Amino acid sequence: MTFGAAAVSSLLAFTPAHAEIGEPEKEDLKFGFIKLTDMAPLAIAYEKGYFEDEGLYVTLEAQANWKVLLDRVIDGQLDGAHMLAGQPLGATIGYGTEAHIITAFSMDLNGNAITVSNDIWEQMKPNIPTGADGKPVHPIKADALKPVVEKFKSEGKPFKMGMVFPVSTHNYELRYWLAAGGINPGFYSSGSDVQGITNADALLSVTPPPQMPATMEAGTIYGYCVGEPWNQQAVFKGIGVPVVTDYEIWRDNPEKVFGVSSQWADQYPNTHLRVVKAMIRAAKWLDEDNNANRPEAVKILSQPNYVGADYDVIANSMTGTFEYEKGDKRDVPDFNVFFRYNATYPYYSDAIWYLTQMRRWGQIDEQKPDSWYMDIAKKVYRPDIYAQAAQALIEEGTMEASEFPDFATEDGFKPPQTGFIDGITYDGKQPNDYLTKFKIGLKNDEKI
Repeated sequence: MTFGAAAVSSLLAFTPAHAEIGEPEKEDLKFGFIKLTDMAPLAIAYEKGYFEDEGLYVTLEAQANWKVLLDRVIDGQLDGAHMLAGQPLGATIGYGTEAHIITAFSMDLNGNAITVSNDIWEQMKPNIPTGADGKPVHPIKADALKPVVEKFKSEGKPFKMGMVFPVSTHNYELRYWLAAGGINPGFYSSGSDVQGITNADALLSVTPPPQMPATMEAGTIYGYCVGEPWNQQAVFKGIGVPVVTDYEIWRDNPEKVFGVSSQWADQYPNTHLRVVKAMIRAAKWLDEDNNANRPEAVKILSQPNYVGADYDVIANSMTGTFEYEKGDKRDVPDFNVFFRYNATYPYYSDAIWYLTQMRRWGQIDEQKPDSWYMDIAKKVYRPDIYAQAAQALIEEGTMEASEFPDFATEDGFKPPQTGFIDGITYDGKQPNDYLTKFKIGLKNDEKI
């Protein structure tokens, strides 16, 4: 049986013929989140009463950082949480805190950017081509940053940048962008380097998202990769310039997921299905009618109990635009995607991409066969649970079958993807072959 065929048979074995969901085993739930606009499906499911429609009484609670959030899901203080897509994977393979975490719901696509300080931007600008209107041509590649980094190195100064967590999309996107421009972001090694700075031209370190602008303003870091609204905050404060969005690094990349412990999912299967149902409805509401509900969503998210940033800061990216250099506001209708393009479906190929980046940078310290990547993806990403929740929504008449993948034929893999800033194609069914395509990064049996 081929790699892809195994995925299809595995998924079809779980796809329900009908989807009657029993009463929730647990009604009172507490979910965690970090103050970012992509926690929106949780806020909307709560505010619009979708959780209550499922007989669930939910409390949403902001967490101090990603590690605390994960630890609290593992020890049961939280029933589930808005998570970095790499967190359930990292925890399940034992990178960092070891625990079996699963996801049956992808929260969004895109939503991040890379911002540099005003000083670094001024040094980059001579290396960036401009259009007829005099504005920089996008996407801006890290080639424009490379001479700046080399100047720092020649002066014996480390070039420091921030990202939010070692297994975050932001870490991998920042590394991807830098490496595509010939800047080595460094390697991890299980024995000696947990910071990931071996052989690094640029030193990446962890900073919690809401603290990114202040950390850069203080000069501790010269740039960062983070989710919104903390790139637009730098523009509003006049302290930095977002140079590239993750939509430009990898078009329609998966971002956050909703994670629960495997034990919790086994103990409360009906509750879990009902949570997924409510969040699917929230994601649809966020995208429907060409983002017509986004202004209302921004108003909700600007409340201090959710994201707590100013309405205008959140609206700058959430309503289909994105401001780069002050005054250079451009249309980016897909900067935040919550439902279109099957954004909520937990694709195995998304999981495998994260695992390839863990291998590329040494967090997975030795070569694994393609079958290993598939096994981990199936252990963590649960499209079978998603399909059951979606079927229930279809049978209730709440949603249409056409709004979801065709569960009878879906194998959990997107077609080979080409929307990367370096032009490399990603095929989730061939992870080891994919890794050989990069000039910078571990491949085959290489080790640090």
